[in-house]
Amino acid sequence: MEVVLDTSALIAPFAKNSPFRPIYSALLAGKFESAVSTEILLEYAEKIEEKTTPSVSHTLLELLTLLPNVRLQEIFYNWNPIISDPDDNKFVDCYIAAGADYLVSNDRHFSVLKPDDFPTIQMVRVEEVMEVLSRL
Repeated sequence: MEVVLDTSALIAPFAKNSPFRPIYSALLAGKFESAVSTEILLEYAEKIEEKTTPSVSHTLLELLTLLPNVRLQEIFYNWNPIISDPDDNKFVDCYIAAGADYLVSNDRHFSVLKPDDFPTIQMVRVEEVMEVLSRL
């Protein structure tokens, strides 16, 4: 299973007491693959740094890039389906370029993506991914 994790889907599980911690633990354990783009990594770094320190942000990003189940995906085309928050389009573009199975987010801006749109995007909430991971 390969996923693209929206920033909130990746950062929320960092806290040890987070109900979403199993996602981060499963990523570290190699139970699923994750595709990221350079733009996504830059956003991860920015948001992690806002909540911690530059040093912690750098360390966590370095860890992510060293994991064998995290793949850097080059983006060749920008689809731009999300008009209300164009910054979220980087996740859609990565999902499509990677041919990922799921785009994981609880962000309401992704609700404009419909299953019958082209290209087809399989959106799931963080809770749904946790359910899938519990069966692995």
